[in-house]
Amino acid sequence: MDKYSKIGIFDSGLGGLSVLNTLEGLLSKEGFIYIGDSLNAPYGTRSKEEVFELSKKICDDLVSKDVKAIVIACNTATSAAVLKLRDMYDIPIVGMEPAVKPALRQSEGQVVVLATEMTLKEEKFLKLVDHIDDGYRVAKMPAPEWVDCVENHLHDEDFVKNCVDSFLDEKLPSAQNLVLGCTHFIFLSDYIKRYYNDKIELFDGNMGTALQLKNTLESMKLLLDEDIYQASELERIEIYNSKSDEYVEKSKDLLKTLKRGK
Repeated sequence: MDKYSKIGIFDSGLGGLSVLNTLEGLLSKEGFIYIGDSLNAPYGTRSKEEVFELSKKICDDLVSKDVKAIVIACNTATSAAVLKLRDMYDIPIVGMEPAVKPALRQSEGQVVVLATEMTLKEEKFLKLVDHIDDGYRVAKMPAPEWVDCVENHLHDEDFVKNCVDSFLDEKLPSAQNLVLGCTHFIFLSDYIKRYYNDKIELFDGNMGTALQLKNTLESMKLLLDEDIYQASELERIEIYNSKSDEYVEKSKDLLKTLKRGK
């Protein structure tokens, strides 16, 4: 493995761009290749076998591009595929984990995990909760419609607000602390906070994943310590999407929005 190779990242669509943004902030000298599979989104309503096959296809593509590590920026794909994928490739593969532990540490009452149905029912998540002393305070709430909201309607603020508000009205009108267990949901953070008049804490696993990748690359002496991209004006970030060129441009715009902190 070559430390000068880029880091591969993939998600079922646009959600993992939030992970890419976190990674770029922490690993500012690294290069990245992002693949969003919006053509096959959402993963959360598919079978575990389907999600594995889709994930493997993307990993094959990233490996063919000579990446030095892969980040599965999707909780659903992590739950369904990460263990098998790690056995198939000789590069490190880092997945997502819902930020249940930090949410419990900073909360006294119930913590609600919002995610896809597959993430919440898979063994990986169930084991996570079972091995926490106060895991009994964790409640699960699937929100599959939010994935479509992010994939296809982020340009329509009224639609997004109604999507978020109507779900919370019905399911979680008095929640206190929420774990965003799907990377798509991070794009709805401002709407969620607004619904609760900013009297709520949101937790996500992006920084935990980024730190795990950094530690892994450091331990394998694969961390890039010089800014080769700025020095040579090479493209630091490559973005692909299985659906269309329009979604590639949409991805670039969303990443710019994240960088601006909006």
